[in-house]
Amino acid sequence: MILCQSCGMPIETDDLMGLNEDGSLNAEYCTYCYNKGKFTNNFTMDQMIMHCLSFIDQMNVGSQKSISREDALLKMKEYFPKLKRWKVEE
Repeated sequence: MILCQSCGMPIETDDLMGLNEDGSLNAEYCTYCYNKGKFTNNFTMDQMIMHCLSFIDQMNVGSQKSISREDALLKMKEYFPKLKRWKVEE
C-alpha cells in the first residue's frame, strides 16, 4: 500500500494521487497535500499532525479497532518524521 509522504494517508486509487506540474500523477503524495507540483499547504510537521488529528473520528468510522485522539497523536509524532516530506537528513 502506498502512503502519502506528507500526511500518511493511504493512496489506494489514482484519483487520490497528487498531481505534478505537468499534470502527471505523483504517487508519493496525495491530492490533498500536493497539486500542480506544489504542496497545497505551508504546514510545519506539527501543524500537519494537528490537521490530520482533526480527522480521527472519520478514520475510526467502520474500524474494528478505534484509536483515541491521544494515542493517534503519539503515533503520528513517532511516524511523521519518517515520511519523505518531514524526514531530517542526518
